[in-house]
Formats: sequence, C-alpha cells, structure tokens
Amino acid sequence: MRGEPEFTWGNEQRGPGGPIGEGFAHAVRGLSLRLVALDNEPGGPPAADAAVRAFAAVRRSLRERGPERRYERDVLAATAELAEVAGWVLFDAERPGEAAGFNRVALCLARRSGDRATELLTLQNVALASGWSGRPRGELAVARSVLDRGRLSPRVEAVFRVREARGLAGTGRSAEAARSFARARSLLAEGERHGDPFWAWWMTTDEVDGHQGFVLQEAGERKAAVHHLRRAALQEEGAGAGYRHIFAVRLLDCLLGLHAWREAEEVAEGLVPVAAAGIASARTRGLLDGLARPGRGLPGSAPGGLREVLEHLGASAGQSV
Repeated sequence: MRGEPEFTWGNEQRGPGGPIGEGFAHAVRGLSLRLVALDNEPGGPPAADAAVRAFAAVRRSLRERGPERRYERDVLAATAELAEVAGWVLFDAERPGEAAGFNRVALCLARRSGDRATELLTLQNVALASGWSGRPRGELAVARSVLDRGRLSPRVEAVFRVREARGLAGTGRSAEAARSFARARSLLAEGERHGDPFWAWWMTTDEVDGHQGFVLQEAGERKAAVHHLRRAALQEEGAGAGYRHIFAVRLLDCLLGLHAWREAEEVAEGLVPVAAAGIASARTRGLLDGLARPGRGLPGSAPGGLREVLEHLGASAGQSV
C-alpha cells in the first residue's frame, strides 16, 4: 500500500533502562489478547479507546528505548499484531479514518518483520472496510491480490473467498459471488490445519452464512437472505465473535420487510437482553437503532406485541455503551 507510515526508533532521545529485551514482545502480545477478549466480551466496555492508548504506550516505549537488535524482529511482529487489533476495533467502532491509519501501520510492521499471518489478517480487515464503506471494487481487488499469490491454507483461503464474494456481489456479479461462497464452504470442510494462523478461529460456516445473507439482503432477496442469516444468528459453530449479533439484527430487518411478524417478534425479544447488557459494536448498534427507532413506520398489519418489543429494544439499545 502507498503511504505506509514510518515507524522508527534510533534517533530519539533515549530514556533510562537501556534497550528493550525479550520480555517486551510477550507483554505486547498479552495486551493484544486482552483487547481481543474485551472486544468479544458480551456487554463489555468499548475496546477502541483502550486499544489506542495501549498502542501509544507501546510506541512511546519503543521510541524512548528501542529493542535490542536480536529481539527487533519479534518486537516488530508483536507491535504489528497490536496495531491490527486497534485497526479492527476502531473499524467496528465506526471510526474509519483512525482504523485505516492503524491498518497501514500494521501492514508496514508486519512486512518489515516478515509476519505473514498478521499481514494477511490486516489485508482482510482492509478489504472488509472497503466493502463496508461502499467500495466493493476495492474489496475485490484486495481479496484477489491475496488469492493470486496462493500458498494459503484452506481456512485462510476461505476468508478471502468470502471477501471476494462480497466484492463480486457489490459489482453486480451475483452468480460468481455464489460460487465464491460455495468455494469458501468447501474449503472449511477440509478442517483445520497445523499451519493455520492464530487468528483464523472465527472463520466458520456461520460466518459464511452471515456474509451471504448480507449480500442477498442488499440485493433485495430477503427470503433467501433469511435462510442464511437465521443459521448465522444461531452461532452454533465455534466461538462467537463480539460483532456476531449483527447477523440477528440483519435477520430482524429481513423479517420485518417480509411482514413475518411472529418470527420477527421472537428475534427482537432475543435481542432485548443483548441490547440491555450493552452492545460494544457501533456497527451493530447503528443497524439496530434504525430498526427500533420510534416511528419506523410499521404497517397497520403489524401486531401490537411486536411494536412493544421493538420499542423496548430501542430503549435498551439506546442505553448501550
């Protein structure tokens, strides 16, 4: 990517204590793990500001002291991981400009340290951000740039097949998108591999269903979208990531559009305790607010019970962090 920021140490005024040793990288990775846990904690506080502060503290330490030469590569890689985490949580907090900056830092550091795993995860985040902001050609370009290089494990290829599918769908190539989603599922059926990167745990068939449901919903194919979003919302496969309630919110939107009142009410009722506990994902909160906002304009055929639960859901969502 162009415009990658400089991340240097060596010319700054040195503080006391001498260069950073081998324990520093381990401590930075511990910070990243805690931030990921915070981001995935139901009802937990927002992780974005904590991630920004953590990265600033690490960068300050590196500028003041710098790593010993023999530990430099490991420190670079650990710092790249932290920048990637910060980029992700800022994106999910709907702070795209800051997220893009951290993604550039993460890519710079990952490439300098030879950390291919973090580079790949950051590229997936860059592709996701492109698609979310209405730039499907950018999403497709990033996905294809990774796929064309090859040498990916089945699970990692599945990640980028999903991004490819989203980019294809966004550019009107729905049949090709369906094939890419199918390819992602077949790759996941091959199971885990010893060489899978540490971050690949969240790519499951539930995740594929969620994204395919998004694509179908955006294309106006609500009935087909419900089939996928219902399965994604159940989160039956693997550990659920903190943003996964977005699938249930999308499902609710589709059901309301189809006037499937009974099931819509059930889904909305299921979201009430989630919203009351606090939804850290600003993307999810934004979608939910649009559904539950008073005066949304439900037709007269909508039952009173559904109106009441939507009103309750809106009040709960408004109190989320």
